[in-house]
Parts: sequence; C-alpha cells; structure tokens
Amino acid sequence: MSKINAMCYHTKLTAEKEDIEKEFEATYYEPESYIPKEAINGFAFAKNPIVMDEDKGHIVMANWGLIPFWAKDDSIKKMTLNSRIETAASKPAFRNSVKNRCLIIADAFYEWQWLDAKGKEKQKYIIKPTDQEIFGFAGFYSEWTNHHNGENITSYTIATTEANELMAEIHNNKKRMPIILKKENRNDWLKGETLENFQFPYEVDLIAKAI
Repeated sequence: MSKINAMCYHTKLTAEKEDIEKEFEATYYEPESYIPKEAINGFAFAKNPIVMDEDKGHIVMANWGLIPFWAKDDSIKKMTLNSRIETAASKPAFRNSVKNRCLIIADAFYEWQWLDAKGKEKQKYIIKPTDQEIFGFAGFYSEWTNHHNGENITSYTIATTEANELMAEIHNNKKRMPIILKKENRNDWLKGETLENFQFPYEVDLIAKAI
C-alpha cells in the first residue's frame, strides 16, 4: 500500500464551534479541544473533529491516519490517511473498519495541480462544495490500544473515489477526490449504506479557486 494511491492530505476548518455543532446537530465532548485551523496537514497526524456512527449526537477528536486494531505500532498511519472506497473492504488495513463509519468535519480542502509532467511546478487550489459551508467527508475509523503505554487511540481515514470532471483537471496526476457527503446522505453513510452507493458518479458540486 502506498500513500500516493489516494489524494486528500490537506484540509481546512475555521468555522465557529457553535456553527459546527448546529450544522451536525451534535455537541463537542471537549469544546476547549477545538482549535480552528486554516491548514490541517494529514502528515501531522493531529486530532480533528469527527462524528461517529455509534454516537451521532457528539463530536469527538480523532487522529488522522487510521491504525487498525491489530497493528503492533502506529507506523501504518503514514499510509492510511486515505482509503480507496472501491477496495477498502478487501484491504487488510481497512477491511475491519469499513462498517465503522464517521463524518470528518471540514469547510474546505486543498489540492495541487501538476503544471509539468513530473510535478516540479504546481498550482495550489482551495476546494469546497457550492451548497455546504461546513461539510463531512465520508470516513472510516478504528479503535487501537498502544500496547506499550495502554493509551486508547481513535483514528480515521478519508474515503476517496474516482475524480469528477473538475477534480480530474486539478488532481491531474492521480485523478482521485475525497468523498464529500451530501447533507441529506450523512445519516445514510453513518447507518452503513453500501459503499458502492458513494462511489463516483456520486458527488457534490464543487468550486475551486487557485491560491
């Protein structure tokens, strides 16, 4: 498994805590833990807000980079920031988590368009839905216990699918995109509706701006 197989490693969430709670009809367990971030880098493996299927009324902080329950250590997280929805159910890192559904909260994400064949020159874009100020990526989560210190860690991965026309133009080296759920489908995802229903051509309308 290679970390370059998917694509969404940089997101944004600067919305007010109260607006997030209103949008998802959920409250933070630890309100003081929410810090607005203009740039969230997946490779920092930091804690970010999610809504889990088993507790839809609350927002919890979870680490980006899924650690399967069977992992001996957390090194796999470098390769599990994203999961391809088409193959997640068969991949060892994800197959035990595809029924553990979550919404990863964001208000935009970033992607870089390659301007030459090797990607030495790139154009950065900020991308978000046209009809949702705050949205949820489709995600899977896992509970893992660190055998060295007994710490329990909740971690997640963002599900990706084939790029739509806009994202194929921007993410022109891999042609993938994260799955952003339509507001009316958030509960369908959390309830465990079949993965195939969320693969491309499932999509929301997106707008991209070069920055």
